[in-house]
Amino acid sequence: MWNTRAWLAVGCVVGAVATASAQPFTPITYPGAILTTAYAINARGDIVGQYESRDGRAHGYVLNRSGFQTIDPPGAVLTFAFGINERGDIVGRYDTSDGRTHGFLKRQNVYTTVDVPGAIRTVTLAINSQGDIAGQYTSADGTTHGFVLTVAGFTSLDVPGAARTMAMGVNPALEAVGPFVAADGRTYGYLWSGGDYEVVGVPGATFTQPNGINARGDIVGFYRDPDGIVHGFLLSDGAFTTLDVPGLIQFRGISASGVIVGSYSDNGVTRGFVLPR
Repeated sequence: MWNTRAWLAVGCVVGAVATASAQPFTPITYPGAILTTAYAINARGDIVGQYESRDGRAHGYVLNRSGFQTIDPPGAVLTFAFGINERGDIVGRYDTSDGRTHGFLKRQNVYTTVDVPGAIRTVTLAINSQGDIAGQYTSADGTTHGFVLTVAGFTSLDVPGAARTMAMGVNPALEAVGPFVAADGRTYGYLWSGGDYEVVGVPGATFTQPNGINARGDIVGFYRDPDGIVHGFLLSDGAFTTLDVPGLIQFRGISASGVIVGSYSDNGVTRGFVLPR
């Protein structure tokens, strides 16, 4: 159900968007790759993402103190590593040669396939410190739904009246965020907490997509302004701040301390980045 009070409160609190001054960031490029993205970062600074090798194949990776390591579940022809928690558990997506898309969990070098029962497509996108997982699935009728997976099982997330709902991030309080497509075809963000939904929309934006949420409840994502320009945003303590990296594609993940990762275009080459707190 809608949490109407929260929805109205968000609309009042974020009547304006602050703009942060440009900050130095660190590029991330997988050695020898033609494309690199960064999707999530944990409290230790471990980063996960995806890279494309010169043969055109997509692989997941984790970057930690030991350097880069490739993430490819057995039988995968395409892999994305989307989420990592403080224990080093990794979740993502892999495709098989039969054209099927599955979610996966990698824990201590053991891969487990994650498929929502009855779904024709499942993608796992985030994992919190307790091991709860968020993602999206496609039901037999072709509709996209968000989900959270806990020890109690799967819970579908569907914003009331939405044509599609995705769950991109989840924190230890079991708060989930993501975008939804409304009946008018426009994309907005939401926060799911305690079974209620709140709208997350940058004032004046034509498109808002929240992608990550940390333990403090800070939300990161990107939006499109009326001129069609894409910006990153941070929503903290009820206020939006615009965060721009030259050639920005998207802001994707945020650590407990507020370090942000994402992807940008560098002279036509996609690279990941780390933006300090």
